[in-house]
Amino acid sequence: MAIAEEMHIDRILILDFGSQYSHLIVRRCREIGVYAELMRCDTNIDDIRNFSAKGIILSGGPYSVYEEEAPHCVPAFWQYVDQTHMPLLGICYGLQEMTYALKGKVSASAKREYGHAELMMKELNAEERKLDNQANHSPAVNGVPTAPRDSEPDPNQVHDNPTAVSPNVHRLFQGLVHNPTRVWMSHGDKVTQLAPGFQAIAVTPSSEYACVAHLEKQMFGLQFHPEVTHTDEGTQLIRNFILKICGAVPSWNMKNFAHTEMERLRRQIGERHVLGALSGGVDSTVAAALLHKAIGHKFHGVLIDTGLLRMHEGPEVIQRLKQHIPGLQVDCIDATQEFFDALKGVTDPEKKRKIIGGLFIECFEKATKELHLPVEGGFLLQGTLYPDVIESISFKGPSATIKTHHNVGGLPAKMKLQVLEPLRELFKDEVRALGMELGIDRSSVWRHPFPGPGLAIRILGEITRERADILRQADDIFLDEIRKSGDYDKIGQAFVVLLPDVKSVGVMGDSRTYEMACCIRAVATSDFMTADWYHMPYDVLARCSSRIINEVTGINRVCYDISSKPPATIEWE
Repeated sequence: MAIAEEMHIDRILILDFGSQYSHLIVRRCREIGVYAELMRCDTNIDDIRNFSAKGIILSGGPYSVYEEEAPHCVPAFWQYVDQTHMPLLGICYGLQEMTYALKGKVSASAKREYGHAELMMKELNAEERKLDNQANHSPAVNGVPTAPRDSEPDPNQVHDNPTAVSPNVHRLFQGLVHNPTRVWMSHGDKVTQLAPGFQAIAVTPSSEYACVAHLEKQMFGLQFHPEVTHTDEGTQLIRNFILKICGAVPSWNMKNFAHTEMERLRRQIGERHVLGALSGGVDSTVAAALLHKAIGHKFHGVLIDTGLLRMHEGPEVIQRLKQHIPGLQVDCIDATQEFFDALKGVTDPEKKRKIIGGLFIECFEKATKELHLPVEGGFLLQGTLYPDVIESISFKGPSATIKTHHNVGGLPAKMKLQVLEPLRELFKDEVRALGMELGIDRSSVWRHPFPGPGLAIRILGEITRERADILRQADDIFLDEIRKSGDYDKIGQAFVVLLPDVKSVGVMGDSRTYEMACCIRAVATSDFMTADWYHMPYDVLARCSSRIINEVTGINRVCYDISSKPPATIEWE
């Protein structure tokens, strides 16, 4: 919310009930040009009120509203919505939560509905259109009226195309092309009795309450998920809610963000110094460019060579950063031996992350002394993004942490440097757009991500210098081949995982081999919250396998990972 307040822009609040799609709602809002944030569904009313949203969306979730342990909004939330005339959109569980809280009825379906359905929009009569239009001019939060209907439809209009959307449907559906339109269902419960004042404004063959509305109070509920790409016109529906019903102004863009964030950083940092934890990846590169443009010589970038970087990574990163960010101060610190010594005998992934995170900070603080920069009161730049924040605040119930995040794992409690995270409210695609806005070369902006722990989380088991060298060679061959084939730019992230404890028999020439296996991993994704395995052309896979087995001593078998996220994660550890 801090950046939205600084930019003085409209915002949408999403209350999260644990849906795997919650982050997609945030992304759709931002793609439309309106800033949005995610909060837990049980957020206290003061925090909700202070967010000053133009509208609120209730996400889906894996629970049943009538169960004892089901998550709910705080009781004061419904009074707040009623008093402020706050436009409200409930999606799936969000619809059921709204119905349950407002004295409707939700019951278990005879069978779970999962997949596509045909949504048929109903036409409003003259009285319903009048109610809708009156509600649209009622005072909203901060006294700003919501947007009026674009034009009053002609009730006698005849439609030549029976599948076209009538102008007499609710404003929530304006701009949609087809009626019926294809939507995506994913639910085990359904509304069986509407709350008082609500009516159905769209149906499917299996749901008479697929979309419901309280016309006077501007409250809406959808049984389907408009945020997923499987719903053909879902983004337009969300756009209608945000722009037409909430009356939000689309002013969220990276040009405005860059200007506002640089001003904020100058005020926060003052005369102090910032030490940048640079890796050459898009996040740290964009963060470095932003800081350099904001505070100039007070920012100093440092690349720690842990011995776990990719092939030729250290010198190449330094050269690229200096070339693409003219005037940037950046140095490379060789800490290879320290990291291999610290990781000797360690096999547990979480221990690896903690050790690496702690040693990183020690190296940075040591670097400040070598570079004669003041440690006390200084800042450490981190490339934390909004998906990292979502994973820590999302409503997940009793589920355990999957794994410590790359950027924050292992930071010691008594750190002398204060962490600075200027990108923490951005998604990956927004970071890339910001990089282009700052004038960074496209090759750096669209470079695949590389995790903070480096190759350490791509070597399963104990990490040794020899294993790191073997993996480095295999990884370099893989990236070289997908660049030559043109697949690199179609892939969100690609790398090789070494499986030291998985050995297999092979034949090279006339000799028997008994060596390690490795696994190629490539995923297609736009936000890294979800990802699908990349359908690599067979000829590219064949070349990668042949080259790795023939050129890398120690590997005699290559596999390809076809796991999606979820249920798998992108990285193996």
